Amino acid sequence: MYRSHNNGELNASHITKEVTLAGWVQKSRDKGFMIWVDLRDRYGITQLIFDEKRTDKAVFERAKSLGREFVIQVKGTVIERESKNANMSTGDIEILVSELNILNTALTPPFTIEDETDGGEDIRMKYRYLDIRRNPVKNALLFRHKVAMEVRKYLSDLDFCEVETPYLIKSTPEGARDFVVPSRMNQGQFYALPQSPQTFKQLLMVGGMDKYFQIVKCFRDEDLRADRQPEFTQIDCEMAFVEQEDILNVFEGLTRHLLKKLNGIEVAEFPRITYDHAMKTYGNDKPDIRFGMEFGELNEVAQNKEFGVFNSAELVVGIAVPSAGEYTRKEIDGLIDWVKRPQVGASGMVYVKCNEDGTFKSSVDKFYDQEDLANWAKVTGAKAGDMIFVLSGPADKTRTQLSALRMELATRLGLRNPNEFAPLWVVDFPLLEWDEESGRYHAMHHPFTSPKPEDMKLIETEPGKVRANAYDMVLNGNEIGGGSIRIHDKDLQSRMFSLLGFSPEQAEDQFGFLMNAFQFGAPPHGGLAFGLDRLVAILGGQETIRDFIAFPKNNSGRDVMIDAPSKIDDAQLKDLAIKLDLQ
Repeated sequence: MYRSHNNGELNASHITKEVTLAGWVQKSRDKGFMIWVDLRDRYGITQLIFDEKRTDKAVFERAKSLGREFVIQVKGTVIERESKNANMSTGDIEILVSELNILNTALTPPFTIEDETDGGEDIRMKYRYLDIRRNPVKNALLFRHKVAMEVRKYLSDLDFCEVETPYLIKSTPEGARDFVVPSRMNQGQFYALPQSPQTFKQLLMVGGMDKYFQIVKCFRDEDLRADRQPEFTQIDCEMAFVEQEDILNVFEGLTRHLLKKLNGIEVAEFPRITYDHAMKTYGNDKPDIRFGMEFGELNEVAQNKEFGVFNSAELVVGIAVPSAGEYTRKEIDGLIDWVKRPQVGASGMVYVKCNEDGTFKSSVDKFYDQEDLANWAKVTGAKAGDMIFVLSGPADKTRTQLSALRMELATRLGLRNPNEFAPLWVVDFPLLEWDEESGRYHAMHHPFTSPKPEDMKLIETEPGKVRANAYDMVLNGNEIGGGSIRIHDKDLQSRMFSLLGFSPEQAEDQFGFLMNAFQFGAPPHGGLAFGLDRLVAILGGQETIRDFIAFPKNNSGRDVMIDAPSKIDDAQLKDLAIKLDLQ
């Protein structure tokens, strides 16, 4: 037996008890006649004491050789600690060691394994197994486990059944790029790793499984960001004999359960807004509603004056920034430079200071009088002491730019409190979006999403106006889940493929198995998938997902710890009938 207790559970009730502990040396303090060692494992830290008078001489000498991260086992007696530490669960006691066994020595770690480390991100990713020993990463992984367990329990209690679906599937042209896997047994042919289990969960509904879920790995070969990895985990769900309202109620309940169980937060209401309202009011389809700064469209009160920039713009739109009237000219110029960055792309910005005495001072006073600016304040909801920032240009582009500014200002003003949670549903997405480059429609979600029944009459004549029977859940400005009611009729699915530019032969080749299944009694069905990595990070008070993944990739999609991806040898390539031409 390596240990009788872990390093986080001993307290004053165990005094005089003989115990065996094991773990890693966090630090050692040698006072010559006395040595204290902090012994760490996943559960906590226990202080060990080696006393020249009370400890066997050989054991005492061996303790002098201990270095950071040595793996040791000790036996000893729990005694009361003279200098108690109220910040530790084991702070009332220490172990008077009688036996010491060095299980393994350790090199000096390349960074300090403490909550506040001196290791940069690159070095910590290279030695991720050491980084996991630090409390922030360890606790993030334990938190992820709790979330997954709560999800499984909640859905299982609602009669959902967890079913595994294949990882080696068929590549499809829709969506992001696939990761492909060459087949040795079928040379010249390839599997794809799934971007989601979409078609398989629909087939499970045809199979009568009724309520399915799976916590499943998915893969997308796309550019990376802080909240995106080439492999990620979904809470994937599907239900038969349901309408949109049924699905929203189930997963609103799941989210409410997680917030209460894990964060102690009661959320009474999940607002529902349409996609069009989200874009017009916040400039994006995943708005953060923890704060205001809603868009005010100013065309009617800002155009047809002498200011040509606004007169020629498709959209003039502004936000009122609370208490920003105190910004200095230097701070305002800094924000103007910020919106001009290539990442945002605005050509400039107009500002209006709302003075405490009810007057206004703007960067366009030459063109607008006090009455005009008062109308701007009314439209944007600005109050005395606020600042109005205004952008103009093409409608979609300008809304995107103002959305970026809104989020940046909220961050600077401390309005994005990670301990506050504001979920909402965004509904009524467009079914299709036109792609200028390819000259055809693309599915905004995926090609299996059902149109709104009331919009079916538009599908042949005005397909761009058809709304999808789709919905996204948004939490604190992040899309954490999305889904739709699916098409379950073969003829409608064929019409959808045609709208997306598939020939009948291409549709049959790519998705014939699904349309064939629809002929054998497919029930009405729909579902939703949560991004587990992102959900866990937000519930854990973070925006980036990397620390909530045990072994993440870097921004180039590389695992620097194991050096992957990597080349494979010529013999393997020959077995796969692959010839590389990297010229």
